[in-house]
Amino acid sequence: MSVPLVTRPPSTGSAAGRARRISRRRLVVLTLAVLVVAALAGTLMFGQTFYPPRDVIRVILGEQVPGASFTVGRLRLPRAVLAAAAGFSFGLAGVTFQTMLRNPLASPDIIGISSGASAVAAMAIVTLSLGRTEVSVFAVVAGLAVALLVYTLAFRDGVVGTRLILIGIGISAMLDSVTSYVLSQAAEWDLQEAMRWLTGSLNGADWDQALPTLAALAVLTPVLLARSRDLSAMQLGDDTASALGVRVERTRITVIVAAVGLIAVATAAAGPIAFVAFLSGPIAARVVGPGGSPLVPAGLVGSLLVLVADFCGQFAFGARYPVGVVTGVLGAPYLVYLIIRTNRTGGSL
Repeated sequence: MSVPLVTRPPSTGSAAGRARRISRRRLVVLTLAVLVVAALAGTLMFGQTFYPPRDVIRVILGEQVPGASFTVGRLRLPRAVLAAAAGFSFGLAGVTFQTMLRNPLASPDIIGISSGASAVAAMAIVTLSLGRTEVSVFAVVAGLAVALLVYTLAFRDGVVGTRLILIGIGISAMLDSVTSYVLSQAAEWDLQEAMRWLTGSLNGADWDQALPTLAALAVLTPVLLARSRDLSAMQLGDDTASALGVRVERTRITVIVAAVGLIAVATAAAGPIAFVAFLSGPIAARVVGPGGSPLVPAGLVGSLLVLVADFCGQFAFGARYPVGVVTGVLGAPYLVYLIIRTNRTGGSL
């Protein structure tokens, strides 16, 4: 069943109604931004050792603070920045696919893009014994290649969302099998490294991982935001969007390349953090309400999810868990719920 994440407000709506929707949207976006900043600050202050806000600010400004300069500046700060940047990338790219294809299942971790990056990264680690930088490059290239393959196979007088999703799920299953085979042949040390990456983990994060993710956001986010109106129009169908002046295929290719770039770079830096791209769009649509683009709210939701999940994985349980384990626990029940709800309503995915 095609379930759009956004519906355009009817043109006959009153000015007061439109003003209320705009006001609510601004309030929600501001609230989400404040929550992300609060989560980021909490991640920097709290841990096995608490550092007051003053010390954290001094470290960020470049001052030397005994103890805090290492713990906050070298360990917590790059990890928190990477969590926020990767979460925003996953959320923004996920809702782009869901909006464009008018289906909540059309997220990159469902249609094979993350699986492609994971399979090639596992091969790079286990078979080629490559380092972190080389693995990241392989993952980015693989994500782009799988997206191109899925799009090519799904293209037939245009791209239908359901066809692309089904092809993506099939390719994802094949790539997951490749990953399983590679891991079954791995030596113990390589297996540990590969599993840490495949789970989605921010352990050992540094600026070499965070800065490329921030750079990708700075370059690709404006591309997606510039196409937000066209994406909203495409939810009405390709024919209607074309009648409204949208160049459908050009828009689709542009947003796919930009979204896949975000996903690939974030996955290369932090691993395929499960279900963030899948969950962020529906959560953002629910809190923002109808009308307007869901792109920025979904990105903020993604940042908040990863920051909170990573903090909980470190300190909320008896043992430490990678962030991907925590987000997987959140996302899997929602996927089951979505499928059950669709079956009960008689729709088809």
